[in-house]
Amino acid sequence: MAAVANDKNDLPDRFGAMLVKELRQNMRRGSFVYPFLGIHIFAIIALLVEFQDQSGYSFEKYAGMLNVELLWDSGPFWIVVTIICAIIMPLGGLVLMGQELDEGNHELLLLTKLNRWKVVRGKFITLWGLSVLTFISLLPYVIVRYNVGAIEVLRELACSLSVVALSAMMCAGAIGASSFKGLLARIAVIALFIGSAAVGCGIPIGFAGVVTKEAGLFYHLNAVAATICYTVMGLSLARSRLRLVIHAYEVKPSFMVVGLLIFTPFVVGMATAMTVGHAGFVGLIGMTLVAIYADATPKAPAWVKPPSPNVPPPMQEASA
Repeated sequence: MAAVANDKNDLPDRFGAMLVKELRQNMRRGSFVYPFLGIHIFAIIALLVEFQDQSGYSFEKYAGMLNVELLWDSGPFWIVVTIICAIIMPLGGLVLMGQELDEGNHELLLLTKLNRWKVVRGKFITLWGLSVLTFISLLPYVIVRYNVGAIEVLRELACSLSVVALSAMMCAGAIGASSFKGLLARIAVIALFIGSAAVGCGIPIGFAGVVTKEAGLFYHLNAVAATICYTVMGLSLARSRLRLVIHAYEVKPSFMVVGLLIFTPFVVGMATAMTVGHAGFVGLIGMTLVAIYADATPKAPAWVKPPSPNVPPPMQEASA
């Protein structure tokens, strides 16, 4: 009877083996419980500070996704939410891939039906999901701010989308950096990722806002493309470190992804300039596709037949 009850309370199989594994491990850790409780304490303190001020925050035409300056100017509440949900909790992913690589668990995982994308995707969904779940728990405070202070709906929506997008990119970058050995290497990789994301996202988004003089269609197309691009790049970096075999004629996959992080701002800047500040997202989409296929293992065409097995002929029995 106890086994049947446990099966009913267990996570369904459609979640995927890697996602279920990560959820079981992370929900038992204090890395989720303590920030979850702490953010509510800091959120209440931030609300009290805002209510003491009672100045409110007016609507701005650049109230759009990934406008970091808007988050900073929207009061102590959004500063606290951004620091915890988009920085502290995602940086907890700096230890995720090391657990698999140091102990050799990735070799056992790849011997199953899981591929490299499924391994890193399961870790990303778990880490980002916990950050988003923590952020969703703060929505009642947003409603209180709206009813009490002079808060604009579009501004609050823009700040919410910014926190979720920043959290996704930081989670992917932290998982990618965690696949490197040594603390200094991980710090260097996450610093490179943050610097590349700041420039690669800032150029198309900033120019689109200046040219169109609002956070309009092109602004948000660039913001969405930037979020997808750097999320994929972070996961591609972690995926490249899971290669079990690297052929002699291949460049080390992780070096290619690190190179993409360096050159992406230049490519995005050229695309932004060629489209007069509007469609920098074209360069972001192109770099996303490069990141996906940069680590593709060469395979023989379907028409090539595999070599016949080299099996020795059966031994003939000696005649009597």
